[in-house]
Amino acid sequence: MSKKEQKNSKPTGKRLAILSLGAIGVVYGDIGTSPIYAIKESFHSSYGLAASPANIMGVLSLIFWSLILVISVKYLLLVLRADNKGEGGIIALTALVSPPTEKAEGRRWFLVLTGLFGAALLYGDSMITPAISVVSAIEGLQVATPFFEPYIIPITIGILIALFAVQSKGTAGIGAIFGPITLTWFLTLAILGIIQIVQHPNVLQALNPAFGFNFFIQNGWAGFLVLGSVFLVVTGGEALYADIGHFGLRPIRITWFCVVLPSLLLNYFGQGALVINNPEFIEHPFFHMIPRWGLYPLVIIATVATIIASQAVISGAFSLTRQAVQLGYMPRLKVRQTSEKQFGQIYIPVINWILMISCIGLVLGFRSSSNLASAYGVAVTTDMVFTTILFGVVALTRWNWSKWIVSIMALALLAIDLSFWGANLVKIPTGGWFPLVIAGIMFTVMTTWKHGRRILGDRLQDKIVPHEEFIERVHKKNPERIKGTAVFMDSNPEGTPQALLHNLEHNKVIHERIILLSLIMREIPKVPDEERMEIKPLGENVFRVNVDIGFSEEPNVPVLLRSCDIGDSEFKLEETTFFLGRETMLATQKPGMAMWREKLFAWMSRNAERAASYFHIPSDRVIEIGTQIEL
Repeated sequence: MSKKEQKNSKPTGKRLAILSLGAIGVVYGDIGTSPIYAIKESFHSSYGLAASPANIMGVLSLIFWSLILVISVKYLLLVLRADNKGEGGIIALTALVSPPTEKAEGRRWFLVLTGLFGAALLYGDSMITPAISVVSAIEGLQVATPFFEPYIIPITIGILIALFAVQSKGTAGIGAIFGPITLTWFLTLAILGIIQIVQHPNVLQALNPAFGFNFFIQNGWAGFLVLGSVFLVVTGGEALYADIGHFGLRPIRITWFCVVLPSLLLNYFGQGALVINNPEFIEHPFFHMIPRWGLYPLVIIATVATIIASQAVISGAFSLTRQAVQLGYMPRLKVRQTSEKQFGQIYIPVINWILMISCIGLVLGFRSSSNLASAYGVAVTTDMVFTTILFGVVALTRWNWSKWIVSIMALALLAIDLSFWGANLVKIPTGGWFPLVIAGIMFTVMTTWKHGRRILGDRLQDKIVPHEEFIERVHKKNPERIKGTAVFMDSNPEGTPQALLHNLEHNKVIHERIILLSLIMREIPKVPDEERMEIKPLGENVFRVNVDIGFSEEPNVPVLLRSCDIGDSEFKLEETTFFLGRETMLATQKPGMAMWREKLFAWMSRNAERAASYFHIPSDRVIEIGTQIEL
């Protein structure tokens, strides 16, 4: 069976079981660690709510319906339908919002900016998730004995350093055991919950939404603010969407409804039963669910589960960054493939170390999971609002759903999203500002790079020489031809690369065979092989080759050239010279961008990964020709 057929087929039997186990380990790591701190944070002292049976039942009802409406309905049944050729995530969704027609260009650009800011918010989430997950697990040691209290922060930082240090080795080997360990974690959650529910079965009455409504009525404004902590049970919803390309829709849905959702609900209701019987346990209800003899093993498995959850968001940050680079929203960055079998296994050094430093800084700055919870939620709720908006646009413009159906659906989902968002806004002064600042920085970087590349393209457009004119020059001058192949890479698929013009003008010679190569990034994850290449003979043994690349594919130029038939002779790397243009940006007062943005763009351009390395071209086969461009 071909890869395409495998992707389009519905997995069954052993393959379905393997994919489902993998989905449990990767997709549900983040949402699966929420029971460690969600109930505790819902009764944080800042809300002023007593851990009374009525309040416990109200919070449990809110948790149950949040998981059902946000994860089960919104994501599992609706949003996951909006895949971009099998890939998910907000970048993939942004590429679907509408076709780039001139009529819809203004609306499309607004929606693209919305999606970009949503993507930028995920970087803040990628910093906070490892910090809050690991520190909340290690805090379980305090329940065993106060002896460990001074060592919580150092142990957490040590684990985070180790976690980020192993990223360069790849996660293929570790990933093989993610599924079984996370499955064990979910079974542990379920067993712990059942033990407590058996002792207080009346807690299951909280399935009735009336308990949630009564909670709001009795507690007023404080009850509404508690939604900011209740929201912690659905963080990780975006991971479901981002990972459909890895596992497919069916395994993700099956594992949610058969394993993850039941385990989470049993544990949350078990914690509620425990606190109803023992209100003094509200500070760490999760770790009080087990006898003292089992506390240390529980801390160990909780720590491993949080590491796996952290790994998922780190890998997600790598994938998001590569997609942004491919689509032209970020400069070229060094990307290392860490697995020969799984293309999604990548490592981006600069992102890895930024995340590590940020996580350690968050742990040192906030000191506890409760304080970190104040920074958690603002980014994810904002991102979920954007996802709902973009999904509604896709349903209306791509699928031609009824305007009435889309409007009712969008309003219902936005009512839930905006409730969580509003409850989290009050966290901004106490920590919620952090992910917003990170998102603002990343949004500025992405829009500056995109705008700068557009200005650069306009500047170079004035210097473009049509193919016909260049061939005519070659015919008239009849320069000496050097043995071998010359590949001139250029971002413009229409004109003649400046590097080739400079070579002809100054060196007075050209190669026997010349390939004008442009890689065109498409707004789809993978380009079918039959649609990938366009080869056009221009005359004088000069060929224009345009290669389409998906935003989740690796731009390996030598591999691409070996797979195409150009001219009479086959492509031989050892007989090929690659000519690359290297532009030096000069910030000027010309109309375009603000001076500070021009300087930022020039700085990013200077520090971008060298084109030869990014396109996997051997350095001894490369000649770079520089050009100065005034922005």
